[in-house]
Amino acid sequence: MDAILTAGGIPLPEDPLYTYTQGHSKAMLDVAGKPMIQWVLDALGGAKDVGRIVLIGLTEKSGLTCSKPISYIPNQGSMLSNLLSGIAKVREFNPDTRYIIACSSDIPALKPFMVDWMTETAMQTQDDIYYGVIERSVMEKTFPNSKRTYTKLKDVQLCGADIHVADVRMASEQYLDLWQRLIGNRKSPVRQAATVGFDTLFLLLTRQVTLDGAVKRISKKLGIKGRALRWEYAEAGMDVDKPHQLEIIREYMARQTGAPAATPPMAAAGPESAA
Repeated sequence: MDAILTAGGIPLPEDPLYTYTQGHSKAMLDVAGKPMIQWVLDALGGAKDVGRIVLIGLTEKSGLTCSKPISYIPNQGSMLSNLLSGIAKVREFNPDTRYIIACSSDIPALKPFMVDWMTETAMQTQDDIYYGVIERSVMEKTFPNSKRTYTKLKDVQLCGADIHVADVRMASEQYLDLWQRLIGNRKSPVRQAATVGFDTLFLLLTRQVTLDGAVKRISKKLGIKGRALRWEYAEAGMDVDKPHQLEIIREYMARQTGAPAATPPMAAAGPESAA
């Protein structure tokens, strides 16, 4: 199964992370002696079920390494365009591919065995989308101060992982408008629920729907077969959107590796200023 790794984010001056990046790629921020994205590449490269990796938003000049083949393509300007371009590149190498991994570059605590758990668990069924979720208790046990945004359901509180599995047919034209709206509202579970129907939104707001119930309703609305993968590893959802999250992950990785948490902020940005 090939993987698409997105690394197109360059924080603007109004972004709190700009103090750390100064116009450089967020993916190249130093975390425990490596660019943040390098840790993710190590996890994907060490996973037995991962084949080729398509890296979007950086070039060979970044100096990144991986034990699996890497293809670089430029940032396409939006998350949806990046994913579509990544899928097209995967199909160049393997026209018969069915499933791909979609992963962000800002989850450096990810490990190879976690990726293997995801692919092995997903391939027990044949669904269209496998969306990773992490229970609040799991996240806060490992990262108690991460301040994630949680979706409150009848039976559980969840946040999303930042690595998923999808059938490549989800990139077909019939789904593009829907994905554009869902991705645009990805930071707001309430707005995402409204996208698939106000009945679903009402059930979410009143906490009258369970996780399984929500998956069934949303899948029916979208005309797909979806499945929620309940991660037991908080690392898959510990992304870096804010300075305090960067410091949390730096300290966590330093404890894991014995390396310093980070070099001075601007020594960490790497050789590419805009990819």
